[in-house]
Amino acid sequence: MHSNRYTFIYAIVLSVITAVLLAFASEGFRPLQEANIALDKKTNILRSVRQYTTQRAEIEQIYQERVREIVLDAQGNERAGVDANAVVLKDEVARPAAERQLPLYEYTGEGGKKYYIVPMQGVGLWGPIWGYISIESDFNTVFGSYFDHKSETPGLGAEIAEKSFQQQFEGKKIMEGDKFVSVYVVKKTDKIPYGPEHRVDGISGGTITSRGTDVMIKNCVEPYLAYFEKLRNQ
Repeated sequence: MHSNRYTFIYAIVLSVITAVLLAFASEGFRPLQEANIALDKKTNILRSVRQYTTQRAEIEQIYQERVREIVLDAQGNERAGVDANAVVLKDEVARPAAERQLPLYEYTGEGGKKYYIVPMQGVGLWGPIWGYISIESDFNTVFGSYFDHKSETPGLGAEIAEKSFQQQFEGKKIMEGDKFVSVYVVKKTDKIPYGPEHRVDGISGGTITSRGTDVMIKNCVEPYLAYFEKLRNQ
């Protein structure tokens, strides 16, 4: 029978070997993990402009040919030489508005029509929510959207990730004349001071997640208005 000392040493050696193997595995798979994360991001950006392919090669081709990555400063000026993928949106949202870097994705559709994809980051009931919303070249009409979450309740707040919820945003307006009013995510019975072109139905039983989505859209789209105004005046 082995002594306690033997058992203790055996456990330590086994733990060290396991830790070393896991570390090597983690480092070895890191490039693949990063590639998958990048692909997932590209997929979600394209979904916001109604491109729903799941084929890796097709996603990469469409993204490379049709998407231009931009980083803006708070005054709506393009920042040359700044990688949009290096900007951590949740960190930027926490900064004062005047200090933010704003990633933006310009998608060129059929006939050369431009769409401007705004990334969004917010808070739901149980954790982070995020997404993308695409604006047509009139800088008013929503073309499409994509939302996701970390830990919202299945069947309730998690419904923001469903296509049926996201499609409600198509054709909605973010402006009322020259005033930014966003798109409201509210209950059917709630009254807002604007018409139906500025509202979508919130999730039944997911009030807090709906409210979080509503606030996220307002907070994340408004900082881009300075850039949209510059393009409008060109």
